[in-house]
Amino acid sequence: MNRGNTRCKKCGKEIRFIRTTAGKSMPCDSGFIYYKEELEGKDRIVLPNGQVVVGTIVNGPELADGFGFISHFATCEFSQAFRRKKKKCAN
Repeated sequence: MNRGNTRCKKCGKEIRFIRTTAGKSMPCDSGFIYYKEELEGKDRIVLPNGQVVVGTIVNGPELADGFGFISHFATCEFSQAFRRKKKKCAN
């Protein structure tokens, strides 16, 4: 289940949340992209069903295996501000 579009609290860009197959909400850039699935691809694409695939972004549907969204963590200049601090282990 996907929620409607909203804005990033840090950079102000329009984003959408997609529920991953693990049940977590992932912020993604609102515009979709076309991709070609490639095991050695450098991009991670979030599909509308929440699955994450590895591939390369392409410029049009004729070369694409499908469409999806880019995680906003990959494009937001303030993404480090959202990272949780690791808990220290007590020895």
